Amino acid sequence: MSQPQHQYFAHGRAFAIGIGLNLAFVGVEVFYGLIANSSALLADAGHNASDVLGLFFAWGAFRLANMTPRGKYTYGWQRSTILSSIFNAVLLFMAVFFIAKDAFIKLQEPQPVAGTSIMIVAGIGVVINTITALLFMKDQKQDLNIKGAFLHMAADAGVSLGVVVAGLLINITGHQWIDPAVSFVIIAVVLWSTWRLFVDSVNLALDAVPKNINIEEVRDALNNYPGVYDAHDLHVWALSTNRTAISVHLVVPGGGGDHFLADVQKMLKDEFNISHATIQIENEKNNQIECYHR
Repeated sequence: MSQPQHQYFAHGRAFAIGIGLNLAFVGVEVFYGLIANSSALLADAGHNASDVLGLFFAWGAFRLANMTPRGKYTYGWQRSTILSSIFNAVLLFMAVFFIAKDAFIKLQEPQPVAGTSIMIVAGIGVVINTITALLFMKDQKQDLNIKGAFLHMAADAGVSLGVVVAGLLINITGHQWIDPAVSFVIIAVVLWSTWRLFVDSVNLALDAVPKNINIEEVRDALNNYPGVYDAHDLHVWALSTNRTAISVHLVVPGGGGDHFLADVQKMLKDEFNISHATIQIENEKNNQIECYHR
């Protein structure tokens, strides 16, 4: 596995709990959304349904990424987490379209809405989504796939809170247009978080340098490393949403060795969290280059 055993099972448990809680809540939202004739509640249910499906794919990708490499998949299935992040973003974009369509119709022709029912159901959603988000909060900065799950749940908690406010305002003012108007607020929140996830995921899929790594800082660290004359042919890319790889040629007059390579790799891991390094050492001597691989 690419992660420690305890972390692997902790993430698996978080996905299972999150999916179970949100799947049950989607059913509750759809039921009361139809009874209360609430566009905002149904919009939130649609958003939560897409998140449940997204959690399923994120969980599946997480499990695939931790499988032992074999056959032609020499890196294993680690990139499935990147593909899952892209799919999650696309899924949310689709959900936004249908939410907007329903809200636009009801904004033109406002319909009676049961504000109290909206408040109660959405209030349950705030609790469930907050609990689920907290399950992923610890590791969301290290793994984009986990971050996708965290953002979905955190956004859902905020969206559900917005629906509670909508129900309260409807009860106070009696204005039915508030319900579809809140749906557009939901859309804005979803688009904002989803766009960032989509851009980050596509960049990783295109082998861009992960945004948490400054390529110039890596280059400077290698060029200034004791014994290194020059670093070139430097490439840094993502193996998965939580593992980064590097390949580089280092000109080391006098040659390096196993200890030198191990020290450079340790530096890359400690300072930049780059866990997979391929280093070629070039020993310029008599116009010839001797190469060492690790």
